[in-house]
Parts: sequence; structure tokens; C-alpha cells
Amino acid sequence: MQNIDISNFLKAPSIAECKKVLCIQPHPDDNEIGMGGVIAQLAKNNCEIHYLTITDGRLGDMGTPFTPDQLAAERKREAEAAGRLLGSEKFFWFDYKDGSLNDVPSLAKEIAEHIRREQYDTVFCPDPWLPYESHYDHIIVGKASAQAVSNCALKSYPEGTETAPCHLQAIGFYFTGAPNTVVDITDFFDLKFEAIALHQTQMNEELLALYRTYFQLRGTRLTQDERKIGEGLKMLQPLHLHCFPEASEI
Repeated sequence: MQNIDISNFLKAPSIAECKKVLCIQPHPDDNEIGMGGVIAQLAKNNCEIHYLTITDGRLGDMGTPFTPDQLAAERKREAEAAGRLLGSEKFFWFDYKDGSLNDVPSLAKEIAEHIRREQYDTVFCPDPWLPYESHYDHIIVGKASAQAVSNCALKSYPEGTETAPCHLQAIGFYFTGAPNTVVDITDFFDLKFEAIALHQTQMNEELLALYRTYFQLRGTRLTQDERKIGEGLKMLQPLHLHCFPEASEI
């Protein structure tokens, strides 16, 4: 019987290998809030970063004078400004209406087609298995992204595609309660909050102060060092996403 070393299969993939990544967000501010420091660090390391925003954010009205259509347009401008500040180079939009997502398989096919067209090595998205997550857009986007990552290496997924398979090395879940990777973002923490502040339709000074205090507290807990601030990710290989009971232990 052939001896096979499966030790690497049982490890979390490293973001140090990332060269071209897709950061998928349900709404136009999730990437900055969920992993803004990681994005800034990846950019500093000469990683090519693209954003894919699934919904238009039209329901996120905190008392603006905008109509829903106007708010969606304004949030798109905010998202591109924030993403560019962190180092994102390209922005893609599916323009689903905020709060309308309900079909994982259909969305997974659209995401997979985009991944195959651009040939990324890593995809990031919200963790849909976060305990107590109530926002269905986050759950649908996370599960659809995971399904896309799991299947986009297949010859004919989605069926009828003319794009080439994409062999991803990893998926990283942000907004996760089960991080297996902690990235030191101390040097990028201020930049993360400069980017978050550009979402002016969503952020006032009180909320920004609350978030800053919370993420600093959470960040030092993740690093277990009061001098360092971390962001947590659940990093998995595509093969971990199907029929793999040990995924929760990685």
C-alpha cells in the first residue's frame, strides 16, 4: 500500500501564498469591516485584489435624504473609494436588490463563472456558519461562495460554461467565530478605519467609535498581545468544503 503524507491536507492554507484574490461582500461595506486590515496587508505584499459586491445596499438607509436607487448609487461610490484606499484594483457588481437573496445554487453558479473568468487563487467571503447570524444576505452569499469554490475546478460547472476550470488554493471566511488564522493588522488598523469612515451613508461618529473600540478589543484578544491587533479568518482548502467532518477542527 502506498504511503501518502496527508499532513498538508489537514492544515489551514496560508494567505502568504496569495497572488490574486477575490473579496466577496454581500453589501458595499462588508469587506472593510470584516477584513479591511487583511486587504491592506495583502495589497502591501503586491497581491492583486478584486472586490465582488452581491447586493446594492439599497436598504441600508440610516436616515439619508436619498431614494433607494440614489442610495444604491451612492453606496457604490463609497465602496469603490474605500476599496481603492485599501488597495483593491477592480470592482465587480451583481446588483441584486438588498435583502432579496434566497437561492444558493443559482448565485453559486454566477460566482463560479466569475472566479473561472478571472482565475483567482483565493476567495474571501463572510462565514455563513457564524452562530446567531441573522442576515440572510450574509448566509446566502457565504454558502454560495463556498459552493462556487468547491465546484469551480470541475470541467463543466456551471453547466454550459465556456470558461476554464479554476483550481483555487483557499477560501477564507471573515466575520467568523472560528478563526484558524490570525493576521497581525496593527500597522493597518488606522487605514482600515479610514476606509470604513468613507461609507458615510452608513457610519456616524458614534458608530465608528464603537466599532473601533470593539475591533481593537477583539483584535488584541485574537493576538493575545495588548500591543498587537489581529483579524481572524477561517482558512480552508476547497477539498475541506465537502464531506469532510474534520473541517471544523482545522
